[in-house]
Amino acid sequence: MKMDDPHGKRMPGGVVTLAHGGGGSAMRKLIENVLLPAFNNPLLAALEDQATVPLAELLVHGDRLAFTTDSYVVTPMSFPGGDIGKLAVCGTVNDLAVSGARPLYLSCGLVIEEGLEMAHLAMIVESIAHAARLAGVSVVTGDTKVVERGAADKLFINTAGIGVIPAGIQISASRAQPGDAVIVSGSLGDHGIAILLARNELALDAAVMSDCQPLHGLVAVMLGACQDIHCLRDATRGGVATVLNEFATSSRVGIRLREAALPVNETVRGACEILGLDPLYLANEGKLVAVVPATHADAVLAAMRAHPAGLEAAIVGEITAESAGNVILSTAFGGYRVVDMLVGEQLPRIC
Repeated sequence: MKMDDPHGKRMPGGVVTLAHGGGGSAMRKLIENVLLPAFNNPLLAALEDQATVPLAELLVHGDRLAFTTDSYVVTPMSFPGGDIGKLAVCGTVNDLAVSGARPLYLSCGLVIEEGLEMAHLAMIVESIAHAARLAGVSVVTGDTKVVERGAADKLFINTAGIGVIPAGIQISASRAQPGDAVIVSGSLGDHGIAILLARNELALDAAVMSDCQPLHGLVAVMLGACQDIHCLRDATRGGVATVLNEFATSSRVGIRLREAALPVNETVRGACEILGLDPLYLANEGKLVAVVPATHADAVLAAMRAHPAGLEAAIVGEITAESAGNVILSTAFGGYRVVDMLVGEQLPRIC
């Protein structure tokens, strides 16, 4: 039986077998019928063991290469606001974008469990292709492995990405300076709570969409407002708290946050109160944390709020010379508490 995917294409029937990873005719058919049509581009169509990219095409965009990789093991594979395919593209694009780079090329490695429905695999592949088109990147090389039943959880994805950083951009976790402003691009914890609710393990009647989205466009408008952004990270596993602790440690500064300024969706806030979770530590897949000079903070904030990915952006704190290496939260009740680095894992298999 065949089925339709959300983009209107007919999906193949059957299931993935070990033969599809064996390097023979079945694998060739999987590549030709599922992967190549979705990722169609000249660099991939050559079907070599590597993608060959002319250096001249890279040098047009800047003077340094940004290179990153990540693996995605989220369960369930599909959730409100996205799926593992969209997540893999956005996560890798965002890791490039927060260096100031223009993302250009991705690799895609699929580890598939024997028995996964071919239609489900094809839908995830189409989601990867759709997310890549929206982000302006090309999937130019990849790999497929099939493992025995029980050796994986349906599908794992590894993506690596290449981008180019324009001359003059120097973004680093070690550049925060006393007086700088701390900005977040929107509501915290949406992805973490969306995944938790999608697992149907809790009797909570709530609807939360993952914030999974590419951030390269948002970073571009931020750099347009201030090329001297000091620090920039997307707040994924470990959330905003972990990112800020990394900034504080690398820059040897203190960070003072204002709890009242933190943007948190009311549904997420309610779920956190019920479950005893802290939104500062929850995973996000479409939010970033920036440290910018105070003199440019208002301009950067205005640019962010004019972009669809930064409508809820807020200045939430400042860098201080005191309490170096620590993040301190001014609570809504007038007190203070230390926001430590996350120890352990609040929620497993988030991304």
